[in-house]
Amino acid sequence: MSETPAESETQSAPLRRGWTTGACATAATKAALTALITGEFPDPVSIVLPKGQEPAFPLAFESLGDGYASAGIVKDAGDDPDVTHGATVISSVRPLPPGSGIRFAAGGGVGTVTLPGLPLEVGEPAINPVPRQMMQDVAYEICAAHDLPADLQITISVPGGEDLAEKTWNPRLGILGGLSILGTTGIVQPFSCSAWIHSIHRGIDVARAAGLTHVLGATGSTSEAAAQKIYDLPEIALLDMGDFAGGLLKYLRRHPVERLTIAGGFAKLTKLAQGAMDLHSSRSQVDMEFLANLVPEDHDGLRKRILSANTALEALEITRENKIDLAQPVARFACEKATEVLRGAEIAVDVIVTDRKGNILARYP
Repeated sequence: MSETPAESETQSAPLRRGWTTGACATAATKAALTALITGEFPDPVSIVLPKGQEPAFPLAFESLGDGYASAGIVKDAGDDPDVTHGATVISSVRPLPPGSGIRFAAGGGVGTVTLPGLPLEVGEPAINPVPRQMMQDVAYEICAAHDLPADLQITISVPGGEDLAEKTWNPRLGILGGLSILGTTGIVQPFSCSAWIHSIHRGIDVARAAGLTHVLGATGSTSEAAAQKIYDLPEIALLDMGDFAGGLLKYLRRHPVERLTIAGGFAKLTKLAQGAMDLHSSRSQVDMEFLANLVPEDHDGLRKRILSANTALEALEITRENKIDLAQPVARFACEKATEVLRGAEIAVDVIVTDRKGNILARYP
């Protein structure tokens, strides 16, 4: 049975699921290895994903020559804003001497691991464990069906991947030369941002492996730059937290470092101070009543103005005009909420609140 990217219902419109680079690489490997053995490329080519789904992929590229076969698949990320959407994932398969087993290589546009802490050894191509296992399973199955040993080199490449990788975490993680081949289920869920959260986790792993004791999680580049003026941390200590405070904090709870600095704009850190762990505007909102309650009780008129404010920035400006500091209590509550999520992990937390220009509004403690 063949499956196409399914739709998941939302309140506004159905969103299509897509396929990971790992799923695309597996399908391309199956097509290339089949052609290497039989001389014919299956098109479309179907694979079985870890949870049993059986998607089918049309081939976008095929090449068969003396001792090699290559196949390529254009990645469809569905409706997820994935940087690799539309990229072509190519697998080239060559036989190796008997007893060699299956070896993986990074072709053009696929990175190489240069720092410890990732689930791959330094020097290995950035093809993650689950995609490797999926490709191995396909290779063993096909070779067994033709009574052949599975002694193969599988080279994965992504044309243009080196440029795409500059838009990802890979340079900070020490993955140089291109993209990572990712995926644990083979499926990209729209707006799940699983790749982003995965990168946060791997960033923590790399920082810990390097012996760093202080890391910085920022909601964006402006707040990160402001915090860096204070701390000047090495690049691998900079965790691009974005909206995923929960993804950062929950992983640090199990894999602690001595010190965590959280930096962000006033509105996003207000959400954290309220207890939100996903700071995206579609998944959490600033509670004006929360902000109004930070104003001293003898400023009742000011509280009412805040309750009618349209944005957190408007509330902040109202209080600043009246010489009242909202940013400092927001920093304090944000720090307390982060510490609560860490649940006793011995991590010293401090919070920096910035404005949109990167000026520091508050620090706590």
